[in-house]
Amino acid sequence: MTLLFTALTYFIYIWTKRINGKYKRIWTHPLILCPVALICLLAVFRFPAAEYLTSSRLLTDMLGPATVAFAIPIYKHRHLIKKYSSIILFSVAAGSIAAIISSYFMTFLVKASPEWILSVLPRSITTPIAIEVSKGIGGLPALTTVFVIITGIAGGIIGPQVIKLLSIRSPIAKGLMLGMAAHGVGTSKAMEYGELEGTFSSLSMILGGFMTLLWSYSLIPMLIKVFS
Repeated sequence: MTLLFTALTYFIYIWTKRINGKYKRIWTHPLILCPVALICLLAVFRFPAAEYLTSSRLLTDMLGPATVAFAIPIYKHRHLIKKYSSIILFSVAAGSIAAIISSYFMTFLVKASPEWILSVLPRSITTPIAIEVSKGIGGLPALTTVFVIITGIAGGIIGPQVIKLLSIRSPIAKGLMLGMAAHGVGTSKAMEYGELEGTFSSLSMILGGFMTLLWSYSLIPMLIKVFS
């Protein structure tokens, strides 16, 4: 079953990616269309979602090595990273804090349950790290994954529009913005701009994940204590 559902998920993703290439619409994005297609198949054949998740775990486990692979372009451009290290650290730190605080107050204002609030907080980092942060602070990893996907898709769509609107030309600025705001999807979009954009987006995504992990033991408990 593992091979069957891994292959099924892969081919459905490729199919949805081709559709998105032909019809450039928000609703044809693979991260929207692929899950919808899989849900429909599971519903039609009455296959339990829990068993599907277990059978396709191989794909989830590959997220870790895929994230680590981003180190290759980072190493290649290490001289630029060293040159702009202070700007990078400040930008990513500010972005990660802004993501956590905005997430907290948006869910707090709509009077979401504590579990929902804690599940939303790590939404702006890559899935493998977001899941671990969610577990550590008492959130629901499955729910966190949904918000991570939504954030990635929204950032991947809105980010290029913001870049165009503000006439941002710096590859460093483009990469840091897309990586912090839309993690994996943003990095994929940054790669379309160029290698430098993709490099800094990868770095931003990785640093954002580690910083959010740090905030999960400092900033997040403080927010909960002050506003609960």
